[in-house]
Amino acid sequence: MAIFLNEDSLILVQGMTGSEGTKHTRRMVASGSKVVAGVTPGKGGQDVDGIPIFNSVGEAMAATGANVSVVFVPPKFAKAAVIEAVDAQIGLCVVITEGIPVHDTAAFFQYAENAGTTRIIGPNCPGLISPGMSNAGIIPGDITAAGRIGLVSKSGTLTYQMMFELRDLGFSTSVGIGGDPIIGTTHIDCLAAFEADPDTDVIVMIGEIGGDAEERAAAFIKDHVTKPVVGYVAGFTAPEGKTMGHAGAIVSGSSGTALAKQEALEAVGVKVGKTPSETARLVRELLASL
Repeated sequence: MAIFLNEDSLILVQGMTGSEGTKHTRRMVASGSKVVAGVTPGKGGQDVDGIPIFNSVGEAMAATGANVSVVFVPPKFAKAAVIEAVDAQIGLCVVITEGIPVHDTAAFFQYAENAGTTRIIGPNCPGLISPGMSNAGIIPGDITAAGRIGLVSKSGTLTYQMMFELRDLGFSTSVGIGGDPIIGTTHIDCLAAFEADPDTDVIVMIGEIGGDAEERAAAFIKDHVTKPVVGYVAGFTAPEGKTMGHAGAIVSGSSGTALAKQEALEAVGVKVGKTPSETARLVRELLASL
């Protein structure tokens, strides 16, 4: 099994005809994803490598049965693109675009919440992959095999590194949730899904400085997660008051520091690595002991 994305996922790409959309569509197809449609207003009737382009998400879904959208449109058009996907009632919308204004993200996330039919992952994220089944986004499809580790991460590059470090063990699903101040799917959403997935044995949670998402995840783990969780928090050496890479990675005083997050996680039994490699070693030890 997997969470959110599986062999039944039929993907449409909003912005497929753009350079990034075309490049990553080809990568998704090469890694086994079923990409069935593209959407670019005004370019309906064209195709990319034989994949038909439609003028709207609704048209694409009606013609192909697509149930996942991956958004590769420029930031100023992203809000409209996501709202269009929500209006079409697509089940999963993966927003890869970075640089979307926070008020736009807040607006389309609340719109999706009110509609109640579309899960949003991102924005500013690498997407998600269920190895051997489907890949929606920009995660390299050839760095790991299917296995029994579930991964949720704020960081794209650390997602790739953790998958590579544990490539011989494999993953059920790896989800890059993005590092913006407002995101759709959270650590907690993924923790709950991995807890319910019978084919996930160990959960890896990668966080970073800024905000309180990891502290809230720790509280959720204490009350609702029975599976072992291994954590890593990026930013132990980050200076206070600096934005580090992601718009959400801002430390204010003692709030949001890597140490505070580490302490919150360890207090509920999560093993926390000081480096990605140490985190991978902790995962190996846990799996060996099960």
